[in-house]
Parts: sequence; C-alpha cells; structure tokens
Amino acid sequence: MAAFLDLSDAGGNAIAAMLDDAIARKSARSGHPKGQVDSDAPLAGHVLAMVFEKSSTRTRASFDVAMRQLGGSALVLDSGTSQLGRGESVADTARVLSRMVDAIMMRTDDHAKIEEMARHASVPVINGLTDRSHPCQIVADLLTMIEKGKALPGLEVAWFGDGNNVLHSILEAAALMKFNVRVATPAGYEPEAEFVGMARDAGCEVTLMQDAAAAASAADVIVTDTWVSMGQADSETKLAAMQPYCVDAELMKRAKSDAIFLHCLPAHVGDEVTEEVFEGVQSVVFDEAENRIHAQKSILLWCFGKLA
Repeated sequence: MAAFLDLSDAGGNAIAAMLDDAIARKSARSGHPKGQVDSDAPLAGHVLAMVFEKSSTRTRASFDVAMRQLGGSALVLDSGTSQLGRGESVADTARVLSRMVDAIMMRTDDHAKIEEMARHASVPVINGLTDRSHPCQIVADLLTMIEKGKALPGLEVAWFGDGNNVLHSILEAAALMKFNVRVATPAGYEPEAEFVGMARDAGCEVTLMQDAAAAASAADVIVTDTWVSMGQADSETKLAAMQPYCVDAELMKRAKSDAIFLHCLPAHVGDEVTEEVFEGVQSVVFDEAENRIHAQKSILLWCFGKLA
C-alpha cells in the first residue's frame, strides 16, 4: 500500500498503468448504471474516509462513486461536523481513522497537513487537493487527452493564468510523461521554481512567458483554471493582472485545429474563459469532469497495490 500525495509518488510507469486501467474499466462499464459495481469488485469491503477542509463537487462525487463502482464505500468528514474543526490534530485524526477505514482522501489548504496525515496514518492517504498540487485532477486530464487522440510524449500543452497547484501538477506530469509546457502568466504569478526545474531536469521544454498569443501558437492542449482560488486575498489586484490571459476564440485559433480546451472546473465564464470557448466544440471540460471517476478508481487501486 502507498500514499498518493503527488504524481511523483507513483512515477511514470505507475501513472501509465493507471491510465491503461482507467481506459479499460471505463470501456467495460459502457451503458451501465453509475452505481453498478465493476464485475471484479476489487475493493469489496473497503472503506474510504473523505476529509474535506475545502468545499468540493467533483472530488467528493467522483471518489464516492469510484468507491461504489469498485465494490467499496465512502464516508465524509468535514471541519464543520468533525473534531478537526474543534482543534483535534491531524496526527490524531490520522491514527483514529486508520483504525476505522482502509484509506483516507484529504482535500485541504496547506500541503503540510496532508504530509502530516500520511506520516501518522497506517493506511494509504490520497491528496484530493492542496495549495501545492492537485494530482488526482491531472490523472483525469491525462486520461482525457489520451481519449481525444493525444499521445502524451512530445505533446505541446499551453497554460494560461495563475501559476497555481493545478499547473504544478501539470509540470510534474510533464516530467513523468515527457511532454512540453508553455506557461503564460502575468509577472509575479509564475509557478514555483521547484516544479519548473523538475520538468526541465527530465528533458521537457518549459517556457515561461507573458505573451498569451505566443504560448497558444500550435498548442495541442489549452488549459486554464479559475484565477482566484478559495480563500485567496487581494483578488481584485489579481483579477486585473489576469485579464490578458482569458482564453477566447482568437487564442484558440492560434492553437492547432484539433486542439482541445481543458478546465478543471468550476469555471468563471467571462473571466478565465469566454462562453464561446467554454461551450465550443473544442471544449472537453465535461468529459474531463466525468473522467475524475475513472481516474480516482485507478489511483485507489494503485494505492492498494492492485495494479500490475
């Protein structure tokens, strides 16, 4: 059993195995009710605790449905209704939950919290999102790219907007799966140097720029995210700086004709993306959202040592 706090915890071969498994399991379920258990029920009898210190739609629904489809079950704890919100330590929570469940998924702010959870838990711990990274989202994004006919090695991915946790995990994925990333951000909002260096050290081309049009040129994949994350201060200043990085039709025209548009949602249509692009034929954001289920299933199976 293993923790999944960042993509590098698994490595490139394991990520490839997750993607293969997700594709196969998704195909095998075609036409089935969402709650029908997979024929092999690989996690029958297993329970996942989902710990939320940040609100969630896709992470919460996808992990719950993923566990049901794998034959297991899930329970939800949040800071408003658990002792975490009343001062119980992360370490004690980890030790208690490890006696009661088979795995823990945590969605929180400070990455140090999930590292502490993993240190003190005796069951696998999965990063459902932190301020540092969002690895589960990127497994779903990679799955979506492959489904849309994009071979990952050598792919040209262009990012627009804030150098945030989602971008950090894209850069980590680039290092593992060998694709290139162009990052268009306003000055002062670049991704952390650690993640840029990780991708470059792996031989990937990572280009940091402030020219959105140049970043989009001949891109295979266009990606953005909400400009202001939950709980961030100075939002008005940040929103003003981000305006030139809105993904609009003119920007999409600079990408390849078969380029796809990704957004992890929720989207603020009219800010980071126009309605024309969000609702357009190149947008695959709802395929991407659905793929969170299939990605989570494969991540869970890897954590339990059930992937070859």
